[in-house]
Amino acid sequence: MGILDFLSGEFIDVIGWTDDTRDTMVWRFEREGHAIKYGAKLTVREGQSAVFVHEGQLADVFGPGLYMLETNNLPILTTLQHWDHGFKSPFQSEVYFVNTTRINDLKWGTKNPVMTRDPEFGPVRLRAFGTYSMRVSDPGKFLTEIVGTDGEFTSDEISYQLRNVIVQEFSRAIAGSNIPVLDMAANTADMGKLVASAIAPTIGNYGLSLPEFYIENISLPEAVETVLDKRTSMGIVGDVNKYMQFNAAEAMGQPGSAASAGMGAAMGAGMGAGMGMAMGHQMGAAGPWGQAPAAAAPPPPPPPVEKVWHMAVNGQTKGPYGRGHLGRMVSDGSLTRDSLMWTPGQDGWMRAEDISELAQLFTIAPPPPPPAG
Repeated sequence: MGILDFLSGEFIDVIGWTDDTRDTMVWRFEREGHAIKYGAKLTVREGQSAVFVHEGQLADVFGPGLYMLETNNLPILTTLQHWDHGFKSPFQSEVYFVNTTRINDLKWGTKNPVMTRDPEFGPVRLRAFGTYSMRVSDPGKFLTEIVGTDGEFTSDEISYQLRNVIVQEFSRAIAGSNIPVLDMAANTADMGKLVASAIAPTIGNYGLSLPEFYIENISLPEAVETVLDKRTSMGIVGDVNKYMQFNAAEAMGQPGSAASAGMGAAMGAGMGAGMGMAMGHQMGAAGPWGQAPAAAAPPPPPPPVEKVWHMAVNGQTKGPYGRGHLGRMVSDGSLTRDSLMWTPGQDGWMRAEDISELAQLFTIAPPPPPPAG
């Protein structure tokens, strides 16, 4: 083996990249002077692409595999370099490794509420958030449109721009969907596909794609959600009067409460008396041989309480007198129209003639008898 072959073998470069991060999208292969030997070995692993840039111009893109950098593997670079068939010289190029795997669990969300018109609630403001994954679908376009000469490009540098695109298309999609707010939770999957389809052309110009896009939640403002919760509670309660009666019964049934102590004693006494009266009535009304009693007529109402009166005579109070007694007193002259009378509930003493109930006694009384003889 000659000295030239030995030196040629010693100077063959091995170009490759092993990614130990989760968010690096592009990494530039660092080589002093950017001089790559003709015949160097290029290793491109699965999930990667290698992009050669020669004198500021994109030259070649390599997918996964092991390559010998020779004339037959570098068609564009060979044209740019103007190599002769017998001339094997180093070349000045930059090599960028592009990560083509999915970058997952990227977040998006609406910074400001999205105004939309709901068919049931009218104009409403909505917020939403979710996750998505992205990948580089065109390494050459991504390098020229986004990365430029950045030696190490991460997903954080592009995620903010992607969020702006996502929120814009989401706002447009949700405003034109005419889906009621209460039905949006059941349609997030379809809305996610709609938004992803609308985003695809824009991010395709960046050399990117979104393999997955999810809408995790769509929410109303807190004040509107509070009112909605009250409306839902009313729907569950149903009849408000029955609900209040149920709550009152529940409160009386709570042990140790003042309501249960007082009401329990009163209800116990009342229920005992009522049950005793009901049992006595049923036993008295039951037919022979244990036959069921016939429907009993309701008991008559209690008689009204008779009103009584007191009479002032010579500074003393006499009575009380009932109406019948007062009628006899009119007949014998002991009760006159000027007699002062009082009954419970009356404001002070009054002449008998000024009391309507007693004035009638004087109109129905017989006249004085004729003189004798």
